[in-house]
Amino acid sequence: MNTQKDSIEGKIKDLKAQTSFYIHEIKKLVEEQGFYKNVSVISYFTTSLNISYDAEQESLCLGSYHIRNIGNQPLTNPYLCIKLPEDSPFSFSGRYVYEHFNQNLKTTGSWERINDTSNNAEFWLKPIGKTTIEPNETISFTNFQIKWSHNLSYAGTITGFTYCDELQDGVLVLNPINLNGINVGQEGSDE
Repeated sequence: MNTQKDSIEGKIKDLKAQTSFYIHEIKKLVEEQGFYKNVSVISYFTTSLNISYDAEQESLCLGSYHIRNIGNQPLTNPYLCIKLPEDSPFSFSGRYVYEHFNQNLKTTGSWERINDTSNNAEFWLKPIGKTTIEPNETISFTNFQIKWSHNLSYAGTITGFTYCDELQDGVLVLNPINLNGINVGQEGSDE
């Protein structure tokens, strides 16, 4: 009876060794395929609107742009682009600095505009003092403003794109800001 027991224990031992070998080989193949290196990001706006229906007053969109690293690898040298529609009545402002500004104004947590300042449709911004976004970390460009008046009808979509060394083609924001309205007094003027 001991020989049968020894035989069963030997087979179990062999199966355990074979299983361990297979698991090791599978892990090695998965690592070689790069499945463990997951680079992924989501970006999105949060907004609050103050719409005025008086043609003499401006309407306002207060917003923030958030970038969240949902992958398992750090994202290096992140930056973003907020794009307004061409020839739109929207004006953009926010808390950012320019390269030539005094170093005292360039504090960690602030953002620097990195494109041509005469461009009023695209705002390319990078965080100051923040060169990586770790996995499960979020950084935000907060409290920007988009203003427009109701003296004319308006329509447009404000989009955003997130870039980093790992995602050089950019990732579109999940929820573009769509703004449109018709000036009632202007509505019948096309006839």
